[in-house]
Amino acid sequence: MKDILLNSALIVFEAVGLYLSIKKRGVLIVRYYTQISNIIALLSSVLYLTIGRYAAPIRYTAACMLTMTFLVTVFVLIPMGGGAKKLMIEGNGLYHHSICPVLCFVSYVFFEPHASVWYVPMIITAVYGTVMLVLNYLKVTDGPYPFLKVHDQGRRRSVIWMIVLTAVITMIAFLMMVFVK
Repeated sequence: MKDILLNSALIVFEAVGLYLSIKKRGVLIVRYYTQISNIIALLSSVLYLTIGRYAAPIRYTAACMLTMTFLVTVFVLIPMGGGAKKLMIEGNGLYHHSICPVLCFVSYVFFEPHASVWYVPMIITAVYGTVMLVLNYLKVTDGPYPFLKVHDQGRRRSVIWMIVLTAVITMIAFLMMVFVK
């Protein structure tokens, strides 16, 4: 029953956050890993309420990606000058950086059936990072995160960030697979 309540709440909070994001940025929200991870979480909660335990692989993926979103926000973006208030308690950040990652993690870890497809969050993250680095390099887009800005920090530093962030999501996925059973 707690899993149903948490996933229902997650759907509501994800919808509010998504509305605020679309209102502010339109379709450009897909440039953000935060938005991609939260959309996956929204879809995974809908599937969980619809098909139950069969949604465990996508719930695992969402929990890993939202954990990554939360950790990068707290340990990278805020220290790089993003501002804790702006990123964690204002606008869509309240939902997408704070409430939804915590709800998703708690629901998946403590109240739901588990699955481990450890490579899926890593692949999604690596593909996202690679595409965004190429788009930044080609000057099709700028950022949206400071560690993707190839022309501001150089190719080498950008590639190092990509490797580190892919390693972090792989570690999150591995730890969630090993310790959450």
